[in-house]
Amino acid sequence: MNSTLKTTALFLVVTTLIAITGAMQSWNSALLIVNMGLVSAIMSLGLNLQWGFAGLFNVGVMGFVALGGLATVLISMPPVHEAWRVGGVHVMTALFIGVLTIAIAIVVFRRIPKGSLRTTLLIVILVVGFVTYRAILDPGVAAVEAINPTITGNLGGLGLPVLLAWPVGGLLAATAAWFIGKTALGLRSDYLAIATLGIAEILIAVLKHEDWLTRGVKNIIGLPRPVPYEVDLQNSPWFIEMVQDYGFELAAASSFYVKVNYSLLFTVILVILLIMAQLALKSPWGRMIRAIRDNEVAAEAMGKDVTKRHLQIFILGSAICGIAGAMMTTLDGQLTPGSYQPLRFTFLIWVMVILGGSGNNFGAVLGGFLIWFLWVQVEPIGLFLIDLLTAGLAEDSAIREHLRQSAAHMRLLTMGLILLLVLRFAPRGLIPEK
Repeated sequence: MNSTLKTTALFLVVTTLIAITGAMQSWNSALLIVNMGLVSAIMSLGLNLQWGFAGLFNVGVMGFVALGGLATVLISMPPVHEAWRVGGVHVMTALFIGVLTIAIAIVVFRRIPKGSLRTTLLIVILVVGFVTYRAILDPGVAAVEAINPTITGNLGGLGLPVLLAWPVGGLLAATAAWFIGKTALGLRSDYLAIATLGIAEILIAVLKHEDWLTRGVKNIIGLPRPVPYEVDLQNSPWFIEMVQDYGFELAAASSFYVKVNYSLLFTVILVILLIMAQLALKSPWGRMIRAIRDNEVAAEAMGKDVTKRHLQIFILGSAICGIAGAMMTTLDGQLTPGSYQPLRFTFLIWVMVILGGSGNNFGAVLGGFLIWFLWVQVEPIGLFLIDLLTAGLAEDSAIREHLRQSAAHMRLLTMGLILLLVLRFAPRGLIPEK
């Protein structure tokens, strides 16, 4: 079987699985899998650029996804005018002082020769800057978080269309990737993994605890949407007439319509990014990146700046993850910092890339859809199998109840089993790199 036919067959299998879900459960459930599958495919595409193209071991995917979610809040939510009035100026001034302190410290470090004078100046600059920063920030934060904390308690955003948040999410993630890359890309791959994981944890900790920015664990709900609301559709005469003509139930039809709109939007973004990734793969730049991945010493001997190229691909992959994070938060309609679990979900994205085929963009997309489908469906399938195997036991059987309660844990078990099977029987993935 040639590669094109194999790829087509694998995508048809995934499509069939989703169609079976729609027929046996509900089409709304199937569309939810499709939408999150599209977002997951974009995340795995970003990680595939870093690992599959360049061999960069990034274990901080969730940090960049979280920055995309933050962008959705900062761009689309309306500003809280009272919070800005009582503490916004203090917060912005403190942030400016913090950035200025770091910039001055960098200039001193670069311009003054190594010695006791440079060390003393750096200590003074950093201590004075930090004390000033906290002295201005703390009162401002307290004032902001005191404004109607049950509903707001934060500064809000710019009140712009939510679609603008998607490229801004990519920009935030790319900026963070630049800082991380400038620090960590000169290290060995294991150190890069530790650095990316640690920085991802720091970013998520900031989102969880800085209430003035994201409301922390109290979450931000009611994010604007690029598609109609179900309640608006249910009150629209044209939609009611259309539903009645086809004999559908109004609530289910409105939910279905909204999910279809999200599917179309997400598909457009995925197709654009996939085309760009394919063009990059087949370009001289893409061949150079893969040459560096395969043999850094030989690439350096040919005059290639390995660290610079690694930084480029690291920024690009992180930006794609940031866009996916903004899309996911838009789909959820809320920002929940507590749900960003780096080890859990970063592992899931890695399984998508490994299963689909590292270095193959279509493989990354296939892995995103397939793994997300399994992640959602393993629990109900597990419950069905448990009920089938324990049909002869009493309804109140302790063994049956224990097995039913353990069905949710089959997700992680299944992901680990899939990873072992792929590494054993298809180490290059379902659609390997050519």
